[in-house]
Amino acid sequence: MRRPGLRRPVLRRRLPPVGRPLHLLLLACSFALAGYAGVRLLAGDWFAVAVWFVGAALLHDLVLVPLYGTADRAVARGLRAAGRRAWTPYVRVPAVLSGLLLLVWFPLILDLVDRRYRSATGVSADVFLGRWLLITAVLFGGSALLLVLRGRRATKRRSPAAH
Repeated sequence: MRRPGLRRPVLRRRLPPVGRPLHLLLLACSFALAGYAGVRLLAGDWFAVAVWFVGAALLHDLVLVPLYGTADRAVARGLRAAGRRAWTPYVRVPAVLSGLLLLVWFPLILDLVDRRYRSATGVSADVFLGRWLLITAVLFGGSALLLVLRGRRATKRRSPAAH
């Protein structure tokens, strides 16, 4: 028998219902689109696509994950040692976005495809390094500005109001 006033502990959280019609429709559409893209992609040289996909997965899992995991731990340790642990997300987010841009556009950023790119588009590829550096600077600058603004707001909340 339960004593009055005592609540039973919640053993599991309530999850939203999965079977909502709009949710099911969007899920079915996304599977249909992925299936269509897969059929179109594999219609040509399916073996080369499969080798590329497996190679990309292995490269990501065996090389890139340990690389950016180690870099992230080094930055977090360095900031923690400097007493700036709260700065970690303000370094992590722009670094990840900049690294993702570099990963996607590295042949153009490193000027590895200039002749092919110029013949296909009629535009030189020598501007991509400068643009990537500018985007990286803007990402880190915006993150630093956000850190300063949030730090000021937190300081104002902690200080007693002078009347």
